[in-house]
Amino acid sequence: MSALLELKNVSKSFGGIQAVRDMSFAIEDGELAGLIGPNGAGKTTIFNLVTGVYDVTSGDVEYRGKNINRLRTYEVISLGVARTFQNLRLFAASSVLENVMTAAQQHHRYSFVEALGHFGRWRSMERATRVESMALLDRVGLADRADQAAGTLPYGLQRRLEIARAISLRPALLLLDEPAAGMNADEVEQLNDLIQGIHRDFKLTIFLIEHHMDVIMAICPHIVCMNFGAKIAEGTPDEIRSHPEVLKAYLGEEE
Repeated sequence: MSALLELKNVSKSFGGIQAVRDMSFAIEDGELAGLIGPNGAGKTTIFNLVTGVYDVTSGDVEYRGKNINRLRTYEVISLGVARTFQNLRLFAASSVLENVMTAAQQHHRYSFVEALGHFGRWRSMERATRVESMALLDRVGLADRADQAAGTLPYGLQRRLEIARAISLRPALLLLDEPAAGMNADEVEQLNDLIQGIHRDFKLTIFLIEHHMDVIMAICPHIVCMNFGAKIAEGTPDEIRSHPEVLKAYLGEEE
């Protein structure tokens, strides 16, 4: 394996507040890895730095060995990176199928005239996009909801839809920002099965954030833990579970 994503001494400051401090780690091609830490640790800031939402203050973010510090979000996506968000960002009034098709259509090329008149390449590509999108919905258990407005889905199913939409971008690296947020225990277990299945079936590299340690402990062989903007531990679930700095961050143990 080789590093697909690597952060080298990355820091991010907002005025006088340092949200990320000297962060370094690598996610290997093909990994299912997790980033954990208490609320406010800086986890989502890491994703925002990787995807070009924020500029890096210092250090380097590399994707496939290429520095992407100065790339905008659409440029990062074009390299093969997709993400979900902690706060759902679906097109609530559009159907479940339309949400996925909107993302999948970026892979097809046709002229403005063909799109306006719904003929030529547009017709065949629209048909292919629909088939591809329905297959993704079936994979995440939403095929029977294809015509339902996305905003009317139960919360757990909206999370699944957002994952399907991200996969429709055909990424090499999928970033999941707290995908289990707001779910009950049964939904979390089903989500874990889904993420592991997607990782296996689509041969994706997946890097996910979670506030709840038990979610990542169950599915991620490689875990990074951060607190107050800095990395405090990295390793296997067993190593993380017994690390004194991790215990202190989560349980407030005294030194």
